[in-house]
Amino acid sequence: MPPHNGRATPARGASAAPFEPGRRRWLAWAGGSGLAAAGLLAVPEVRLFAQQVQDFIAGPPVPDVPAQRLSEHVWMVYAKDGFPNPENQGLMANVVFVVTPVGVVVLDSGCSLQIGEMALRMIRRVTDQPVVAIFNSHYHGDHWLGNHAFVNAYGADLPIYALPYTLEQIQGAEGNLWRSLMERWTNQATLGTKVVAPNRPTAHGQTYQFGDVTLKTHFYGRAHCHSDLCVEVVQDRLTYVADIAMDRRIANMDDGSYVGTFKYYEALGRAAGEQLWVPGHGRPSKTLLRDYGNFMAGIYEPCLKAVEAGQGVEQAKAAVLKDPRVARMAAQTDGFESNIGKYISLAYLEAEQAAF
Repeated sequence: MPPHNGRATPARGASAAPFEPGRRRWLAWAGGSGLAAAGLLAVPEVRLFAQQVQDFIAGPPVPDVPAQRLSEHVWMVYAKDGFPNPENQGLMANVVFVVTPVGVVVLDSGCSLQIGEMALRMIRRVTDQPVVAIFNSHYHGDHWLGNHAFVNAYGADLPIYALPYTLEQIQGAEGNLWRSLMERWTNQATLGTKVVAPNRPTAHGQTYQFGDVTLKTHFYGRAHCHSDLCVEVVQDRLTYVADIAMDRRIANMDDGSYVGTFKYYEALGRAAGEQLWVPGHGRPSKTLLRDYGNFMAGIYEPCLKAVEAGQGVEQAKAAVLKDPRVARMAAQTDGFESNIGKYISLAYLEAEQAAF
């Protein structure tokens, strides 16, 4: 019998359609009744009912994306889009999994219940082995909201590893914030997804043995965010780097550090040596850290020079856009035009702190 997927199922011969008008009436009432609705939602019983309605209604299934083999043990469900929208139903981050003699280890689970369910279907096309563990790289929701699907399939005791700070953030406000953001960005396609936080802390330098496959964790401080976990598959000379480096996508640096990113690359390269670097967004390559590091340096270094010369952020921006390392990537980087100004500003602020 296939595992229960956590959704309400109509009785045989019944249709789910009659519920849909009720849902629309509920949403219209809740959104259009102004102060009366707000007042009622403050009542605990009404708030609980609203949450149960949301949990009952699940977004549509995500179409299958067959897994691609990266190495002897590692496969990837590739997300071709860089950002979530209603059309891709939030499929914006890769789901990577390692097939070992004792079971499957998932490296980031996707950004919704539906994406996690799709990834689980793709895993089952590759192997009959059960999923025995998950590693969540950091606390941004596109990398862990899919935990819900795997816990539905394998139970709440399924080990889900993360750095302690990641675990705390998901258990706190960050968890529900990301759930809500994904619903909004996808026009409710991710409805039904629950926050399932990691349940096992890990740390830098830990090794995990799954049969004859060894996984090793790496953490070298703040880079893309405050807790970026990378996972090395030792026998395959492959490391999942999540969001510390991306392929043809500009990274969100709101929580990050340019200088920290450069230091992370240096430390990781020394520790792991030559690897196939697998990002959370984009395609893997052996030159990913070098290529993305050059792009990031093309943003940060002109900002540092501008600060040292007493120039403002607009002059720094002009210098960044002329930098050949940035210009070369501009046309092929998803989200470049809409994000580059913000990330130049962040680089300039960090350069100010470094200079003074």
